[in-house]
Amino acid sequence: MDAFARLSDEIQELVSEFSSAPVVGNLTFGLTQYSFFLLVAAVVFCLIMAIFVKKQKLVPHGFFVNGVEYLVEYVENDVAKGVVGTGWRKHFPFLATIFFFILINNFIGLIPGMKPGTGAIGCTAALALVTFIYFVYYGCKKHGVIGYLKSLAPAGVAFPMNVFVWIIEVFSLLLRPITLAIRLFCNMFAGHIVMGSFAIMATLFAEPLLEHFSAMNALGALPSIAWLVILLIIYVVELIVAFVQAYVFTVLAAVYIQIAEAEGH
Repeated sequence: MDAFARLSDEIQELVSEFSSAPVVGNLTFGLTQYSFFLLVAAVVFCLIMAIFVKKQKLVPHGFFVNGVEYLVEYVENDVAKGVVGTGWRKHFPFLATIFFFILINNFIGLIPGMKPGTGAIGCTAALALVTFIYFVYYGCKKHGVIGYLKSLAPAGVAFPMNVFVWIIEVFSLLLRPITLAIRLFCNMFAGHIVMGSFAIMATLFAEPLLEHFSAMNALGALPSIAWLVILLIIYVVELIVAFVQAYVFTVLAAVYIQIAEAEGH
């Protein structure tokens, strides 16, 4: 069918639309669409927190306040207390901030016409780098720089095996921000490509019917219904993925903080 013949070109055009393009300036010194929506997410995040703090009472009322408070308590109990353990309180603001910031970015990206800040590898790399600096800083603060570096090798391993283990642990440490960045980017990017692909297929099959109504074109447009149903299902799944990816990133950050501050490996 003509729709399938055009599908490859349409998909390539779709993928090209997700490439970073300057909104202001250029790619070297400027603001891309992903950076722009990252800033939009930051503003939305600040507004949500400001409204939440203003409306918060001893007994919370309303869907908004209860919803935000539920998420805050979820991060506090399930991530901060559950993963970091003792000393969770000082890390809770950081963990809550990255959770909400990533979550809002992911949700903004699901609004038609908008791009998620987390859909660009540069943005997820920046989040991962901040997280890396954060847990390394607290590891060095707890053990001292030399003590933290020595703690990378598990205690009780004899020489020279402990040297090999230490080298492996250093590589593992350096890979953590890379895996954090790539995991978040790939999941968000892939999800949007899949949704865009089904939207294109629904449009291609329905296009002849929209241009000229006939029994043949109506029959040819029937697959569009299936594509639309699948698209709606994927959209719901992406809403879940948006939350899960924010949660996974935050949990891994909490795990790395806990490991960095642990007395011995």
